[in-house]
Amino acid sequence: MRILFVGDVVGRTGRTAITDHLPGMIRDWSLDLVIVNGENSAGGFGITEAIYHELLDAGADAITLGNHAWNQKEALVFIERAPRLIRPLNFPRHSPGRGAALVDTKNGKRALVINAIGRVFMEPSNNDPFAAIERELEACPLREGADAIVVDFHGEATSEKQGMGFFCDGRASLVVGTHTHVPTADHQVLPNGTAYMSDAGMTGDYDSVIGMQKEEPLQRFLTGIPSARFEPASGVATLSGVAVETDDATGLAVKIAPVRAGGRLSPAVPGFWVK
Repeated sequence: MRILFVGDVVGRTGRTAITDHLPGMIRDWSLDLVIVNGENSAGGFGITEAIYHELLDAGADAITLGNHAWNQKEALVFIERAPRLIRPLNFPRHSPGRGAALVDTKNGKRALVINAIGRVFMEPSNNDPFAAIERELEACPLREGADAIVVDFHGEATSEKQGMGFFCDGRASLVVGTHTHVPTADHQVLPNGTAYMSDAGMTGDYDSVIGMQKEEPLQRFLTGIPSARFEPASGVATLSGVAVETDDATGLAVKIAPVRAGGRLSPAVPGFWVK
């Protein structure tokens, strides 16, 4: 199976990068499964129902979230009628929506998509992500219950993300980190066959402070005093993510590569799909 995971889409310019690049990637690389993290897609904070459908129309098969899941209050309601919108599994009990979903892939198979959120340097009231993911992996084992399993682990600490990668190794097709908005260079297939990357980066304008216009973050760093709200940067965005190919017999990864297109970052394409 050919899987593309796209990192946090930030604001309008990030959405433009999706519509500009994703349909061509799906066509040219014969992608089977596309997952997009959309938690910053509405003005940098949260997601709306219209944007959810916009991302699906561009080719996403599932959309994951993170700590900004409820910044747009309508998400608390529309997530119940959005079966391919997945919020962190380990949010407090009684949170609306779902933390995992079985989705149909473009090649007629089934993939389990799990979203979880870390606790190190994050909101401590969230439940244990390791226990939550263990329950999902036990309930829907790779190959028995799903042809592929992708875990979006939304967290601040690289150590916690690496721990999750090894925790899932051999039981998931891909564990990929989100949240920091900076792509890491540690993409690899772990010893037992799970593809891993600490952070997929953001799909946004990299002439920014993690996707936001530079002036207000600098003001706060220099003075400690907020003077305005954060606003998404509006320059040309880079689509940033990770590509994985799995073995159909096992569901485990055989190849992984970073993906970058457009904007300021150097381009990167999966050489195993591009001749």
